[in-house]
Amino acid sequence: MKEFLISRHRRDATATDERRTLVRIDDSGIITYADAYADSVLGYDPQDLIGRSLASLAATRQDDPLGPTPREAFERGEPALLTLRHHEGFFFTARFSVRVAIADADQAATAAIQPRGRDPLDPRLLQMAETSGQFGIWQLDTYNNQMTWSDGLYHLFDLRPGSDITPEHALFYFQEYQHRVRALFRRCIRSGAPFTRDLHILTAKQRLRPVRITGQALKAGEKIIAVAGTLVDLSERLHQRRARTEIEQVLQGIMAATDDLVLALDPNHQILAINHAMAAQFEATFDVRPRVGEDLTRLLAEFPNERRLAQRLWDKAMRRDQFTVEMPLAQQERDLPVYEVRFQRLKDRQGHTIGAVHIARDISHRLRTRDNLNYLSSHDPMTGLLNRRELLHRLQRAIDKTSHESPGHALLYIDLDHVTRFNETAGAGACDRYLRELATMLSSRVRQRDALARVSADKFVLVLDTCAEPEARRVAQALTDQIGQFMFEWQGYPLQTTASGGLVPFGPNAGPSSAEELLTLAADLCQTAKNAGRNRIHVHRDPGSNMLESEAQKLLGQLQECVREDRIVLMHQALRPVTSATWGEHIEILARLEHDAAEGFWLPNDFLPVAERFDLARDIDRRVIRKTLDWLRQHPLLEPRLKLCSFNISLASVLDEDFANFMSRELARIAFAPDRFCFEIRESDATQYPDEVSVFCDVVHEVGCKVALDGAGASVQSYALAARLPVDVIKLDRSLMRDLHEDPVQQVMVEALHRIAETAGKTTVATFIESDETLRQVRRLGVHFGQGFRLSPPRPLEDLAPAAVDLSIGRIGT
Repeated sequence: MKEFLISRHRRDATATDERRTLVRIDDSGIITYADAYADSVLGYDPQDLIGRSLASLAATRQDDPLGPTPREAFERGEPALLTLRHHEGFFFTARFSVRVAIADADQAATAAIQPRGRDPLDPRLLQMAETSGQFGIWQLDTYNNQMTWSDGLYHLFDLRPGSDITPEHALFYFQEYQHRVRALFRRCIRSGAPFTRDLHILTAKQRLRPVRITGQALKAGEKIIAVAGTLVDLSERLHQRRARTEIEQVLQGIMAATDDLVLALDPNHQILAINHAMAAQFEATFDVRPRVGEDLTRLLAEFPNERRLAQRLWDKAMRRDQFTVEMPLAQQERDLPVYEVRFQRLKDRQGHTIGAVHIARDISHRLRTRDNLNYLSSHDPMTGLLNRRELLHRLQRAIDKTSHESPGHALLYIDLDHVTRFNETAGAGACDRYLRELATMLSSRVRQRDALARVSADKFVLVLDTCAEPEARRVAQALTDQIGQFMFEWQGYPLQTTASGGLVPFGPNAGPSSAEELLTLAADLCQTAKNAGRNRIHVHRDPGSNMLESEAQKLLGQLQECVREDRIVLMHQALRPVTSATWGEHIEILARLEHDAAEGFWLPNDFLPVAERFDLARDIDRRVIRKTLDWLRQHPLLEPRLKLCSFNISLASVLDEDFANFMSRELARIAFAPDRFCFEIRESDATQYPDEVSVFCDVVHEVGCKVALDGAGASVQSYALAARLPVDVIKLDRSLMRDLHEDPVQQVMVEALHRIAETAGKTTVATFIESDETLRQVRRLGVHFGQGFRLSPPRPLEDLAPAAVDLSIGRIGT
């Protein structure tokens, strides 16, 4: 341990005006004490210095007070001049001199405790006491009317220790209490009567602080020579008292607001709290009314069976965090209500048991009802939702009663993500409590005619009655969003997670006809959503194929592997003008999946049924678009030449409300104008969802892109769609091209579609032109563009890249 006297070194200073501060360090160089003058010398509050290294005050390493050069000076008994850094950042020269130097290891290993007696108090001990107790000491000398006080008073008034202050200035901080304080001092000086008052002061930083001032007369013989006392900060005490009062009021309000029986005991079975319902029921059962502070075992002295049972249960509650029992309050012959009693241990901040509480709820009506067995057979006992058995029954009934006029139904399978970790982080029972609260929240978010069930530990199923697919998608997304936002706090731990889901629309001509098969399909779809990254919904699309479930699952695994590894190969097929010359490239992007060396490429007709069935088509659409735009960004010389770039998109993308935002973000990364890109919607999708397709066209047009109707002419609705749907391009169905040069009826149909589109200001494209005869008929009918093997077969997208040309100024192109 060393003590240093530190002062600022001034050449013109005299010994009388030198202000010094005392700093004590241990053998490690850590400051353990600094007096009140540390602020004026070093710029630091004394409490801020404690725990800091003394070397941290030095401006450089050579100015370390514990370095070799200063140490030699100290050993010679000479002071050392060192450069220090002030708390405010500037540097100054300080004078160091050693006052005490004792090694900590040299201290005595034994000590004795004796009464302190009347020796003067060490000011350092007083400073430590004032800091920990938030008080200060003052004294008024009655001879010269001079007041002195300790550093604690400076801190209470938010003044810098050592500041010049007069008694009148000090009284100013008492505001409206000035006259009362003056009267207390006068009375004490005149009569010697001690005083204690609680009042408020307004500090130098304009903070209103509650304090308690105490004083008593100091006498020499019979004469009063001084008045001394303390000023204690009451802020923390009042805050704790106010907080405790508020907690007690809230607790009393909660207990009064519930009909459940609430009782809390300490480890000695003394009553800590009891609500009116518990006291009334206890009095009705045992003819004695319990009150706070009474011993429960004494209240049950005349009921030995109940007393022993209560002792065992409450002792168990003091040892375990929680448990639940079902029982009446007394084992009497008369018919008493049965309660579900939940015990919970009470702990303080240090984890020590301070008591336990039980909450009892009357469940007699549930146990006595005649339908209780039926209820338990059809409902989940923990959450109160439907169980798997009842869900399958209602699901089969929904399948059987669906008519052709009905918009159909939907089945949503929800699997919570990472719920089992709740028991590991928040303790046993946390997962069950979370599921119970979540089930309550979900029940309030669904319609009364819908069926919500819990089919296994963390899996829920919802049957949406009479709900079309677009509405079912919105409901599914809203529920998963609410699950992600739902947070339940259990024993101080916030429990929150996300959910993955599988949505299967079903009707008279869509989906399996068996409830078990439908539930299995939804569960498989939910699993694909979890494998794809969790916190998402996958929607089933029935492509109308008769693919076996085993085959579909095999192809699904292969498709997921291709998508995950981004084995997507881009091709393009040109659209050629057939009636008039048009400069520039008009292309349609075609995607292939690179399967393996033996099977080669996977064509859309092969993978799209599986992708749409398990809702992977939306992800593939986005990957194809993003990959194409990335390639175009690498070939900016294509910008003046590329006039139209079309993409085939699935129904999932058409119904995706975020598709327009996705395109806006992607188009912002390239230099190509948005009107160069077009999205082709299948005529069958537009027929089934005309309103949703119209909305899609509007939002895509707002982005600046175009929309095409693909497969026009495949149904009688094509003519109405071509006229009214806000698309830019009409692509004729391949069925109209097959025998166009021989079938006059098809020629009339193509001509009618072309005239309707042309009148509406839309461009027409004839697809699958594979012969000269078909090309001549298309040209004769006035169709604007043609597409097919006769005009241009599909080619790799790389073939579209500009050719490299070597010029004197360098190479242009790729």
